[in-house]
Amino acid sequence: MMSRTTAVFFASLGMAGLAAIATPARAQTLKIAVASEPTAADPYYHRMAQNESLAAHIFQTLIVRTADMKLVPGLATSWKALDDTTWEFKLRDGVKFSNGQPFTSQDVLFTICRSLNNPTNISLSYTDTTKRLVDVQTPDDHTVIIKTDGPLPILPADFSHGLPILWNGIVPHGKLTFTPKTGCGVTGPWPTAADFNNGKDAIGTGPYLLKSYVPGSGVDLVRNENYWDASHKPYWKEVKLIPVPNAGPRLTGLLSGDFDLIENPAARDLQRIKNDPKFGFVATPSTRLIFFQPAIGRNPGATVQAPDGKNPLADVRVRRAINIAIDRKTIVARLMDGMATVANQYMPDGLLGALPHAPEIKYDPAAAKKLLAEAGYPNGFDLTLSSTNDRYINDSQIVQAVAQYLSRIGIKTHVDTMNAAIYFPKRAKLEFGFSMGGWGADNGEASDLFQIWVTTHNPPKALGTSNYGRFSDPEFDKVFLQGMSTVDPQKRQKLYEQATQMALNDVPIIPLQFESTIWAFRKGITYEGRRDQYTLAMSAKPVKM
Repeated sequence: MMSRTTAVFFASLGMAGLAAIATPARAQTLKIAVASEPTAADPYYHRMAQNESLAAHIFQTLIVRTADMKLVPGLATSWKALDDTTWEFKLRDGVKFSNGQPFTSQDVLFTICRSLNNPTNISLSYTDTTKRLVDVQTPDDHTVIIKTDGPLPILPADFSHGLPILWNGIVPHGKLTFTPKTGCGVTGPWPTAADFNNGKDAIGTGPYLLKSYVPGSGVDLVRNENYWDASHKPYWKEVKLIPVPNAGPRLTGLLSGDFDLIENPAARDLQRIKNDPKFGFVATPSTRLIFFQPAIGRNPGATVQAPDGKNPLADVRVRRAINIAIDRKTIVARLMDGMATVANQYMPDGLLGALPHAPEIKYDPAAAKKLLAEAGYPNGFDLTLSSTNDRYINDSQIVQAVAQYLSRIGIKTHVDTMNAAIYFPKRAKLEFGFSMGGWGADNGEASDLFQIWVTTHNPPKALGTSNYGRFSDPEFDKVFLQGMSTVDPQKRQKLYEQATQMALNDVPIIPLQFESTIWAFRKGITYEGRRDQYTLAMSAKPVKM
């Protein structure tokens, strides 16, 4: 028997489908105001939600995540583990790229090779999984067999967001083989981000085509009239993604009719549209953790200065002091207007690796001052807090609030904010000593965050590629990596819990909150919010006016 919730869902889906047939919406333009723009149209440039969101319009993955993070078939119709280190993917027949070329197993092989031969990516983005592949075979056009260097149970989940499929014809090549160190058979230069940004190599199987990408101005997409999936043809003829960093102008633009859909209006402004029949909104809890990363294992330079000339962030007592000097509840209540969840650990409750009953990180400035004194800094030190001002919800306000909390325990704080396009390359060059970050648990478990941000920096092994603080704990690495290679989910959970507790003790990153994402929209459309925070034109559907 169908549950009431399920029945309502399918009923609404059916009505939306009928409405779509009855309305001329397919000929319309959808204007979306985004809080932070993508930094490239190259799906392998930099792993961040804005880039993955844009890529999802143009490219597709073998496995797809639904709005609530469930894995369903995409370009692959099925996948299975043949043994602990071997996976078989069966590919969908009849799929064509936007240029009319058929999708085959050769495109999967080429895509994997390009992820490993990318001259312009940031922080080795998207190599955390592909670096673990030791062989890729294509026995026929619709079968791919992949071998990993050890058990990798998260491979399907990682492929759901980390392997957008490229057309193998964007560069000249001979016979393609999985030999990434010698170019896989590619005879021409590997494409750069610029080759995607200008549209030349932005050839995918997705529902939209890239018309233009102009940093600072926005992205224009047009409907792929030859899109292969007849049951999910895109509704909108044109889609415009317009960057508007400030929440106020985004909402004003929606109210005035300049935009059809906006990301993250300020929660305190929702009252303006709650009772207005001309507008609607959805608020969806995400898996994205907002945190600060201290420079622990490296010289932070002028961004951290102490009287003794040492790096105080290397002392775990200092990191613990900072951790309990922040009033997370007040930040969530006042800055986020309740549209976030206090983070007492690194994973949202219920995800694989989260502690079942994580202890509260209590706000205790007196205890923080005591820890600073014990560490030899009774009068504090100078610390610059660096962050984006257009990437995370209220990021600039949050960093200002955290700076104020730290100043109350004697740390002399300075705030340095900038837009994401400037911030992320500077952070990758280790120019910050104490920097804001955000990361969503895209694969639904602790491995996603820990592998990238906490394990010892080891790019050849695809470990710690975003560990800009250079934290290193061999014991943590041992426990976590054992968990990541453990197939049994119960055993993996126990190992991840152990790793989580170790990280909470050592504070390699300082957790703040888990974001909720809000989308507001005009009358005439509906929007399905996503836990991965992607803003997709495909999630916006017309309804009967």
